[in-house]
Formats: sequence, structure tokens, C-alpha cells
Amino acid sequence: MISIIITAYKEPKTIGRAIEKFIPQLTKKDEIIVMCPDRETATAAKKYKVKVYDDDGKQNFNSKKGKPHALNNAFKISKGNVLVLTDGDVFVSDNAIKEIIKPFKDNKVGAVSGRPISLNPRTDMLGYFSHLLTDEGAHQTRLNLDKKNKYLICSGYLMAIRKGIIKEIPENSLADDAVISNLIYSKGYKIKYAPESKVFVKFPTTLKDWIKQKRRSAGGYVQMKKIIKTNDEMRSFLKESKEVFRALNYYKTIKEMLWTLALIVLRLYLWLDIFINIKLRKQDFAKIWKPIKSTK
Repeated sequence: MISIIITAYKEPKTIGRAIEKFIPQLTKKDEIIVMCPDRETATAAKKYKVKVYDDDGKQNFNSKKGKPHALNNAFKISKGNVLVLTDGDVFVSDNAIKEIIKPFKDNKVGAVSGRPISLNPRTDMLGYFSHLLTDEGAHQTRLNLDKKNKYLICSGYLMAIRKGIIKEIPENSLADDAVISNLIYSKGYKIKYAPESKVFVKFPTTLKDWIKQKRRSAGGYVQMKKIIKTNDEMRSFLKESKEVFRALNYYKTIKEMLWTLALIVLRLYLWLDIFINIKLRKQDFAKIWKPIKSTK
């Protein structure tokens, strides 16, 4: 049995598409669970034959407790042997479930990552950033690590885990995908990559939102070292520095070359910002999490 767990917040316009893409891929025994704290999203989700709960795993829809809190309750509510985790503002490919559950035939596999695909046009700077980071960055990195049977971090946009390996995650987690991956790997399970299990994502379209998203992501990896014992990471300043030459081979035009250089400068700024505010000034991690509107 498979349990699809969709976490959402104020996504009434996109939750329907997210649900619809899963329905033809499931059997009658499988289930779709939507975790959302707001009534607007809950109302939209209830138009389908799915289970809808607030962050507390109840039907009140009047308080936002955060994605980690919602996931912890979803872990308890779900009945499936495999839990597929995704978001309410993305949608999956027609074969996503078939491909992401294949690696679980190996009992030593505890988690599998899907492949994010950018919906943004490559014709503007932020759209180009999204393609470079998902294609040459995350995709190629996961492919290489998967071939070597090394530790990789699943994508929070689409990942599947074997139920029962972890009961809960720290509720102050900024990078829940990294925390879940790390906890599963630390228990001796393998993490695999299913590149044909695709999830289509709209990335930020304003520089302000882009910085918010990347700062939260990078900050989450730094935070992870403080809240759990970590293994080797996919993302760090040192590792990103080593990937610069790969990024410089991605562009096709002079304009894209300039955008690539701009991305390198922005990533340097982000890591410097994280170092100063989190490592030196000891900024509260909760202040890093800020809503991103342009991805809705």
C-alpha cells in the first residue's frame, strides 16, 4: 500500500492539479493524505476523494504549526508501507509512482528521490538559474552519487520513504528533506535516485523570493549539523565551489554565460550571509523561514 502525503499552505489554486496527477497512478488500496492548516486549501482538496487534515492531524484548520509538525502527524495517520512526500504547489509525471517505488524491491533501500524539473522559462535570468541548478546541479549530482551507491539527499519536492524507519523529525527543521534523508541513512539504509520519477516545479520569479528560498535551504543544511548527527552532505560551500567548472560548461549563449557568473556571485553572497548571521551572530533559525509568494 502506498500513502501519498501532500503538505500545503494557502495553495487552493494548485492543490487540485497536485492531487489529480496521482489518482490514475494509484490502486483502490492506496491513499492520498493532504496536510494543510488553512481552510481555503482544505476546501479545494475535499472536492476529491482524499483525506484532509490540518497540521495537528485534525479537522480544525485554524492554526499553522509548520511542515515538520504536519509531517510527523502524517507519519502517524498514514497506513501505507511506502510514503510518498510532496508539496501542494507542484505536480508529478504520469509514471512518477511506478518509477519511485521500483528501488524499494531492495529491502535495504529506505528512501528514493524523484527528479525536480523546472517549469520556468530559460529565457530570463531566474528561469535560467532554476534550470542550471536542477539539471547540472542536483540532477547530475544525484546521478553520480547513486551510481556510486553513496549518500544523497532526497528532493523535498518528491521523495518516497519506507514507513517505520523514522517516527518523527525535529519540528524546527528548515530542510526537512535533508533531515529525513540523513536520519534514514544513519540507520543503515540506502538512498536511491529515480530520475524518471519527475516532479514539475515553479521556482521563484523575483530575486527577493529567490534569495529567501536559497537562504532557507542553505541555512537548513547548516542547522542540520546542530540538531542531528550528520553524514556527508550534498550541499555545502566547499562542495558548491568544486562544481563551479561544471556550471561554466552549462551556458549556450553569451547572455547565459553572464547569468552563470551572476549566479556564482549570488551563491557566494548567500553562503557569506549564512556564515555571518548563523555562525557568527547566532541568528535564530526560525527567522530564516519566510513565505515565498512567486512560486504559487
